[in-house]
Amino acid sequence: MITLRQLKIFEKVASTGHATKAAEELFLTQSAVSMAIAELERFAEVPLFHRQGKKLILNDRGKMILESVRDILQKAGTVERLLKESADEPSGTLHIGASTTIGNYLLPTIVGSFSKQYPKGKAVLHVGNSEQVEAAVESGDYDIGLIEGPSHRPALLSQIWQDDELVVIAGKEHPWALKGRATAKMLSTALWIMREKGSGTREIFEGAMAKKNIAFQIAMELGHTEAIKKGVEAGLGVSCFSRMAVTREINAGWLVEIATSLDLKRKLMIVTMKNSFQTKLFKAFLDLLEKR
Repeated sequence: MITLRQLKIFEKVASTGHATKAAEELFLTQSAVSMAIAELERFAEVPLFHRQGKKLILNDRGKMILESVRDILQKAGTVERLLKESADEPSGTLHIGASTTIGNYLLPTIVGSFSKQYPKGKAVLHVGNSEQVEAAVESGDYDIGLIEGPSHRPALLSQIWQDDELVVIAGKEHPWALKGRATAKMLSTALWIMREKGSGTREIFEGAMAKKNIAFQIAMELGHTEAIKKGVEAGLGVSCFSRMAVTREINAGWLVEIATSLDLKRKLMIVTMKNSFQTKLFKAFLDLLEKR
């Protein structure tokens, strides 16, 4: 008999492409993950993955069932939330996904306030890039997501949460710092240090540069906001961040805001599954977000 545990492991391996990564994200041992996949393949009587070294890639049979597996997991999550729903006050566990800027600079205080206001509820915050957050909401791993910029998944419902603005920054010793302004030509020849593909900030920056027909090259790609800021402070290049992520460094004089002709305004979005059941805990968190 197939179990929900096996299906959840299958989905996570399909998403990550590695048994090790799946085990880490599910807080299981690698052997437990491998055993669950082996059990599913025995049931199917055919392999579900191509093995390329340590990488696991879905074959045609695996791809055929993936969408159904995700649908089952999402429905099972809905049943679980319904069963845990309190008649008196919001209770249960809410998994919240947030892209890096939102997760690091906006949500911690909101989640803290939420936990104090609803002691029977538990809010778990997961931080990743916008693409990862959307994928996790669609798969049912997260109940709600907050991303930087537009949603790219038709299965999700998106609504505007807040306005935000990106700024171009340089280190205080950088040649741009003295004038505090950069022309299109300067932007095109700069050494840019940016987040990875899938980052909402990267997407908005690239879109703004494209609208001005400015070709550019990424000199360094880093997955951590703080690492990029340190690189810019050290004079290794320039970058583009949400204003909220660099306000402290700009005020302290460690980084300098550079004026440009780019349109770097954006919307922060709330994403949820379309037609999903909204528990009291979910509605309470959504209400709190809308008040901020």
